[in-house]
Parts: sequence; C-alpha cells; structure tokens
Amino acid sequence: MNAAVATSVFGVFMVATVALGLLAVRGRRGGGEGGGLAEWSVGGRSLGTVFIWVLMAGEGYTSFSYLGAAGWGYNYGAPVLYVVAYMSCGYAVGYVVGPMLWAYARKHGLVGITDMVAHRFGRPWLGALVAVLATVFLLPYIQLQITGMGVVVSTISYGAISLNWAYFIAFAVTTGFVVVSGLRGSAWVSVLKDVMVIATLGFLAVYVPMHYFDGYGPFLDRLVTEKSEWLTFPGHGDSGLGQAWFVTTSFLNSLTVVIFPTTVAGYLGAKNADVLRRNAMWLPAYNVLLFVPMLLGMAALFVVPGLVGAESNLALFKLVVDSLPAWSVGIIGVAAALSSIVPMAVFMLVIGTMWGRSVLSLVPRWEQRQKGAAQVVVVIAGGLALLLTYTAPNTLVRLSLISYEGMAQLLPMVLLGLMWRRLTLLGAMSGLVVGVGVVCGFVFTENDPVWGVNAGIVALGANLAVALAVTYAGPRERDERPDDEVLARDDIEEEARVAAAGAVG
Repeated sequence: MNAAVATSVFGVFMVATVALGLLAVRGRRGGGEGGGLAEWSVGGRSLGTVFIWVLMAGEGYTSFSYLGAAGWGYNYGAPVLYVVAYMSCGYAVGYVVGPMLWAYARKHGLVGITDMVAHRFGRPWLGALVAVLATVFLLPYIQLQITGMGVVVSTISYGAISLNWAYFIAFAVTTGFVVVSGLRGSAWVSVLKDVMVIATLGFLAVYVPMHYFDGYGPFLDRLVTEKSEWLTFPGHGDSGLGQAWFVTTSFLNSLTVVIFPTTVAGYLGAKNADVLRRNAMWLPAYNVLLFVPMLLGMAALFVVPGLVGAESNLALFKLVVDSLPAWSVGIIGVAAALSSIVPMAVFMLVIGTMWGRSVLSLVPRWEQRQKGAAQVVVVIAGGLALLLTYTAPNTLVRLSLISYEGMAQLLPMVLLGLMWRRLTLLGAMSGLVVGVGVVCGFVFTENDPVWGVNAGIVALGANLAVALAVTYAGPRERDERPDDEVLARDDIEEEARVAAAGAVG
C-alpha cells in the first residue's frame, strides 16, 4: 500500500512536469532550423531574471546536491563543504565572465562554447573536437543524475521498483522531456522544482532533528561527542581530503563552473547581460539550502549506520522512508527527482546542441537540419550515460569531481583564448592534450587526490604551462580580423549608452 501511494503521487507529478514543459514551448517553435535550434537550445535568448535564476540554480542544485551531499556528509563530513565554497566563488567569477560570453555569442550568433572556440581560432573542426571532448566529460554528470533519480524512484517505491528499472525510468522521462521542451521548458519546470525543494528541505531541516533526536541541541551534542572526526579535515577515514584538497578543489571548480557548457547555456538564454549580473548576486542565497542535506547525512550516521560505497547516496532517503507516511515520501521524492530532471535535461540538451551545431553541421546533408540532429544526439547521449550507470556505478560526488576535473582542461582554450589574442591554436591544443592526459592518468590510476591536492589542478597547471611555452616559442599566427571580432569583451559601457539613448527616446 505504501509503495502504491508514494509511486502514484510521484507519477502524477511526473505527468504534470512533462505537461508543463509542453506548455512552455507552445507556439514558440521558431522559424527555420537555425531559429528552431536557437529557441530549443538557448530559449530564443529571451529569458528574464527570474527564469535565468531558477534555471541556473537548478543546474547547481542537482541530485548530486540533494543526495550526494548527504552521502558525503555521511561518509566524510567536513570535506563536503567544498560544494558551498566553489559555487559561491563561481558565482562571483560568473559576474564578470557571464556577460562577456553572452555579448560574444550574441554578436556572432553563437549558441555554445564549441561555437565560441571555433570562431575564436577560425577553425570549424576545432569546435567539433571540443564537442567530442566535452561530451566525454559531461556523460559522468548525466550518469550522476540518472543514478540519483534511480535511487529516488527505487526508494520511494519501498523496493518494489528495482534500481535497474528505476535507472531506465529516469532516462526515459528526462530524454522525452528534453527532446520536446528544450531550455525554455527546463526553465519553467525549474520554478516548480525550486518551490518543492525549498519546501521539502525546510520541512526536513526541522523534522529530522526533532523526530530522531528531540531537537538540534541533543543532535549536535551527539555529533560533537561521538562523531567529532566528521567535523574537521580531512573528515572521517583515510580520505586524503584535507585542507589543501579543499582549497584546490574549490578554486578549480569555481573557475570551471563558469565555462561548463550547461552554465554557458544559461548565460546565452538571458535577454541581456544585466540579467546575468543580477543573477550572480542572487544565486549565493540558494547555497544556504545545501547545508540541509549535508547535516541530514551526518544525522543518518546515528539512525542508519553501516551504509558503504554507493549505498551512502541513500542516507537522506533512509531517514524519510523510515519515519514519514507514504504520501509525504512521494512528495519529497518528486522534489529530489526534479533536482535530477532539470539539470540532466540541460546537460543532454547541451550535448545535442554541441553536436548538432559543431559536429554534424560539418556534414553537408545535416547542415540545414541542426535541431533534428541535436535531438537524435540527445537520445544517444542519454543511452550511453544509462549504459555507464549499469556498468560503472560510482558515488555521486565522485562522478561530479571527474566531470569538473576533465572540463577544467578547457579553461585555457576558452577563457584565456577569448581574452588574450596572443594564444595560438598550437599552444592551446598542446596544453589541452597534456592536461587531459595528466588528469586521465591520475583519475584512472586512482591517484586523486595527488600529493594532497586535487588532481585536476595539477593537470591544469601542466596544461597552462605547455600552452604558454608553445605559444611563446612558436610563430605568431596570422589572423587579419580585428580584436573586436576575435576577443570577448563585457560591453557594459555600450549597454549603458544604448539604455540611456532608449530612455531619452
């Protein structure tokens, strides 16, 4: 009976989610394939402050945050606070970088980082190469969301739905949603997701300590007395996640998040650069919510001890299922599932857009059918991530770190390249090859952290050193285009002039 009630509540909300996505794009198909791709992938570049805020908050608050933060709080404790640190610092960096990327893409009619790289270096094939590489490092993040939603579906069904079937349901629902609704639908559903996440986490922040410990005082007293190891670096166990790891991971991720393809999709969906600046100021307030699953994960240490490995992802939901009625389990499950659907939809959409625009468009017969090609790629990418979920499961935070460490190797080519004209294609490519090679070597030999620091930042250091060395040692590239055509600039002065002229008119 409990399984029937909880899954019924969940099913009703999933149908409502798909319906909301369809409603969002009704009558906004865009003219032609190019227009259709822009509307589908970046919302027609017309989203306002509220929609951009909930969309980008939705990317930051995923099943990784809802379940993975609780799992790492359960496993290690204090090191999981890096999530709050890097996201807050990343928003500050985004205040500067976001408007620059928005202005560059708007000026040249671009829809993603692969377009930007191809335009900056004047090599269409380079966009295709970056699309392939970015896809490789985005797949673990899609796998993360499938894993998270699968855990939710299986848990709220009280085990009636196996994890394998739950993973497939997560893939099917999200793939269908993103193919139909695109970025605009994700933004609309983000509003529903945010309301439910805030409500459910607010409730759990009060309910769990009161129900299991008779209040925060007794809970925190037990935590300090019995689990003090979880409250200091490097946390519980021989994790290697000490202060140096915390600082380097927070620094690396705060830079990487601003060029993450999904973040850039959010930037490019804005109707103007001021939307992004206001968004960067408001987004850190959302991080307050992240403390709740972290704290509840440590509360689960006393209630459901003994979870190991990927089982730690269940820490928060074990508390929920063991003590709440089925209908409320279903509602909390919906909030967690939407925390997977929204970011997973954006990740799959971005992969589809990169391939439709930068890879398949190089084939003449596909050039005028970019949106259709992108939608096919979405299904393929989701299927690959589903296959990885079955064959190479991992904890949610581990999957997130792998994605960020790999994506960080694009920083010199994207950010440095768009701000410094002297960087050559050979230098950028050489650094990228070295950086990706180093990070893969560390990750796949399980030497991350290395020397107490994040392996990704070691790889990025090597990447940057090689890029600069090759650039200065090699010949200057000849590019007759002016700086305004090649480099990204924050046109804040131009925006102010246009706004003033409009006010006078």
